[in-house]
Amino acid sequence: MAKSKPSDPNTTRKSSSWSLALLISILTPVAAAIFLYQLDSFDPASLPTHVFSQEPMSVPRINSRLLHESEMIGLGKLLGPEDIAYDTNSHLIYTGCADGWIKKVTLNDSAVNSVVHDWAFTGGRPLGVVLGRAGEVLVADADKGLLEISEDGVVKLLTDEAEGIGFKLTDAIDVAVDGMIYFTDASYKYSLKDFIWDILEGRPHGRLLSFDPSTQETKVLVRDLYFANGVVVSPDQTFLIFCETFMKRCSKYYIQGERKGSVDKFIDNLPGMPDNILYDGEGHYWIGLATGYNDLWDLALKYPSIRKIMAIMERFIGRPEFEKNGGVLAIDLEGKPIAHYYDPKLSLVSSGIKIDKYLYCGFVVKPYMIRLDLDQHAARTTL
Repeated sequence: MAKSKPSDPNTTRKSSSWSLALLISILTPVAAAIFLYQLDSFDPASLPTHVFSQEPMSVPRINSRLLHESEMIGLGKLLGPEDIAYDTNSHLIYTGCADGWIKKVTLNDSAVNSVVHDWAFTGGRPLGVVLGRAGEVLVADADKGLLEISEDGVVKLLTDEAEGIGFKLTDAIDVAVDGMIYFTDASYKYSLKDFIWDILEGRPHGRLLSFDPSTQETKVLVRDLYFANGVVVSPDQTFLIFCETFMKRCSKYYIQGERKGSVDKFIDNLPGMPDNILYDGEGHYWIGLATGYNDLWDLALKYPSIRKIMAIMERFIGRPEFEKNGGVLAIDLEGKPIAHYYDPKLSLVSSGIKIDKYLYCGFVVKPYMIRLDLDQHAARTTL
């Protein structure tokens, strides 16, 4: 019977040292992560989990090639064109950009020939834009507050606080036929550059407000909102609709009639996180969806511990970006979904509106606007 060779002690020691080194390399970052988690004072709140317990709504018609089939407008001249206000008389689009300018976009048959003009400088970050009732333009500026810009481009501050609390992120805006201005302060705690912390914290810092130009009164209509965003007055002027971004819903607030001052459901379980909501004058609202439905985001919103991990990553190395499938959802006046336009390569879509035969979309950060020919690239039935 052959004798087995004794094992080499040097080989055994090398194997043990490699195993120990591997174990240390695994345990060290784990231990560091646990230490950072325990040490970090950031304390995310629990959210109403029933909001995230359903699959996103089904939409009867879909176009999942929004970016691929669209034309770019103002490439390099429109830096983050967040909202879209269309003047039917002059055929101009007004939009607020990241460089602080309200810009006018002259529309042409050819997207390439559309002309961009710097019009009025706010000195902040203009987001929501709407045409006033007397030729002025009203702006929700994230940094400055609620602004009015005269026809010749003079900027005037209307209000920047309510109930003694300053606006941190003045966001979206609309105006009623009677001249009352409705707008949102997405967060009274976090500014635009820190907006992700509002979502990660998960507490309701948002407010829906009104400003009466005749009395100069700023009033809080609804408080404790989760990142209050888009707002639009209904065509019959009886209610307005406001969106809460990471709750994936839009609600009604009645401004006339027996239910004045009350809040009701309009549409929830959206296929993404809503930003602005605009009315096209043809019986449809268009909701910009910053990002589409995402399992990872839903898990993070369900579990505060995941959001805390994301916060630590954001602070030290930067969080992973898994926003995709941004786009626009078209709904009818009753809140029923009609069509969903999106693209896997799109994120932070902030607004969308149908003008003539085109769907125009704005963005928070991209250096252009896009338009889609709805005659050529209509959403198709999903059945």
